[in-house]
Amino acid sequence: MQVGLISAVLLTAITATSASATVIISDDIGGKMRDYTTRFRQVRDSGEPVVISGTCVSACTMVLGLVPSDRICATPNAVLGFHAAWMFDDSGKRVVSASGTQALMEAYPASVRAWIARHGGLTPKMMYLRGRDLAAIVAPCNSSRAASASRAKRLGGFHQDSDTNTPRASFNAR
Repeated sequence: MQVGLISAVLLTAITATSASATVIISDDIGGKMRDYTTRFRQVRDSGEPVVISGTCVSACTMVLGLVPSDRICATPNAVLGFHAAWMFDDSGKRVVSASGTQALMEAYPASVRAWIARHGGLTPKMMYLRGRDLAAIVAPCNSSRAASASRAKRLGGFHQDSDTNTPRASFNAR
């Protein structure tokens, strides 16, 4: 009996590797570019696929340049929001950061840079990528990945990995 339990635990540990998890992005309002660079490099290095299933704005959009495009998909509910990078000046006022905006643009793949250019470039005003324009840049999710994203919402910040039925935390930094 104990040997069977140990075998089951080991089998679960082997099949529930980080490469079998799916990272779900939804309701992500962005944050510091440095933090997102670190997080998305970890996701890239883990081999985990990414499902964008809702709002991904500001620094969250860096996922498009930091994780290989063949591991990212978007559901019909996905919306990406882009704007110029900003920082606080000496008086505490938010101002556009030219160097930060340049770094942000360099992080994006050519298709995203081209879409941004066609829409007037990055400014303090948010511009949104969704629907057909998004599907032309980010692959639409297949039904199993979309179902995984749907379950994530029902489970309140966790999703059920479609490969192992193991609860996994979603990446939803705020």
